[in-house]
Amino acid sequence: MIPKHLHSLFWDIDPDAFTPRAFPEYTILRVLEYGDEEAVAWMRANFSEPEVCHVIRSESRLSPRSANFWALIHGLPTREVAALEKQDGRSARS
Repeated sequence: MIPKHLHSLFWDIDPDAFTPRAFPEYTILRVLEYGDEEAVAWMRANFSEPEVCHVIRSESRLSPRSANFWALIHGLPTREVAALEKQDGRSARS
């Protein structure tokens, strides 16, 4: 169950019926992209560091700004972050 104060991060689903553990990548993505400090604290209490790092590495839907921020926070090389791969012939990191 998602706490009431996080419902706004999940605008496209019924947050009262949603089970975050059943969809960890989706849940973590929403918190990384749109969450505040309280949402991040909730995410860290409910998902492991390896799960979060997996999403940072693999999720190309993260904005380049968010992907770069979270890669720095978690000590991940930006070359390992899908959202920072070259797009349309330009590097998202430039």
